[in-house]
Amino acid sequence: MKVEVRALTPALWEDLERLFGARGACGGCWCMYWRHPLGERWDDVKGAGNRRRLRTLVLAGRAHGMIAYVDNSPVGWIAFDKRRDYARLDRSPSLACDDADCVWSVPCFFVRTGLRRRGISSALLAAALKELRCRGAAIVEAYPARPATAGKPIPPAFAFTGTQSLFRKQGFVAVGRRDTGKQRMRLEL
Repeated sequence: MKVEVRALTPALWEDLERLFGARGACGGCWCMYWRHPLGERWDDVKGAGNRRRLRTLVLAGRAHGMIAYVDNSPVGWIAFDKRRDYARLDRSPSLACDDADCVWSVPCFFVRTGLRRRGISSALLAAALKELRCRGAAIVEAYPARPATAGKPIPPAFAFTGTQSLFRKQGFVAVGRRDTGKQRMRLEL
């Protein structure tokens, strides 16, 4: 299977919309979870509200990421932006860092059902890191889910932030260790 990865542009909005489908990738998220502002109820914006917000950001060139294609059909997504663009990261005590102004974040992946565990996330991450180097990023952070117990695979609904092994293969190292929940990993470019 040959995977091609393209940087998100306003011209590719329809491809992203097609990939995310009617459910907005996962329960109406539309990759807006980390951008969610304080004081707003998630149930009030999930679905159509998040879709509108993401579309506005994409068309304004203010939401960044990569789309993976197989046979010219969109099959995967990775989001990246400056850490400060993700309000929920700034509010998370467990994911806090002292140098947030210098950090770019890779907080989300989405791979179409039936194509998971085939290297699409790896291709997306490699392409995103290449793009981030071109943008002059010095530090990239990721927030992978902890491995499931007893060595079982992480259910896809909980792996939207990626896995530790995915990031380790690209040279990321764990920082700010925690016993449970999301972890922080970093790569210096």
